[in-house]
Amino acid sequence: MFHKNFVLIPSYNSGPKLLETVTGALHHWPDVWVVIDGSTDGSDRALADLSHSGLRLVHRASNGGKGAAVLDGLRAASRQGYTHALVMDGDGQHPAAEIAGFMEESVRHPEAMVLGQPLFDATAPRIRVLGRRISDVLARWETREEVGDTLFGFRVYPLKPLLCLMEGSRHMRGYDFDAEALVRLCRQGVPVRRRLAPVRYFRPEEGGVSHFRYGRDNLHLAAMHLRLLLRLG
Repeated sequence: MFHKNFVLIPSYNSGPKLLETVTGALHHWPDVWVVIDGSTDGSDRALADLSHSGLRLVHRASNGGKGAAVLDGLRAASRQGYTHALVMDGDGQHPAAEIAGFMEESVRHPEAMVLGQPLFDATAPRIRVLGRRISDVLARWETREEVGDTLFGFRVYPLKPLLCLMEGSRHMRGYDFDAEALVRLCRQGVPVRRRLAPVRYFRPEEGGVSHFRYGRDNLHLAAMHLRLLLRLG
């Protein structure tokens, strides 16, 4: 099977960690696409100075959410013949050193999603870890299988089924992207492979940026799971 993988990094106001993340990704994989999702913090300007033939920048005029940025990247990459996308965040939390291993797993199992399973350290906020576990339980009900962590965004997707799924839905444009894409692709029969990967939460003084809002985003996630549960059977 023809296999052409790339790294896809959606970024909205990712701060100083964006340059470090992109540089790290390029060190471990030759093709890296960054979708600048209407950023206003200037974090993308440093990327223009990177002289690397494999780096591609896609700019969105306004912020549409993580899923919307991923969708723009998938559309553009599909026209260039790419078959699989490793999606990772631009804020430095995801481990660039694991890219090659995830890509190798994808080559061995091209029909599957390769899902990162986070190894949390002491930097992980306990309330966020608890919220993830609740989402994981709901996803098991929705898929009737063990899918692991639903919100860890370090994953390899087969591009065609994910693009087809997103093109046919008005959902999965924001924070709901990671969990809903996983559940709905599982329901369509896309197999799951899982690999452990460390995750690091950076403090603001370390350059860390978080757009997560506990009330807003957890309500959004709860509404998504309710919608998926009502569609069971």
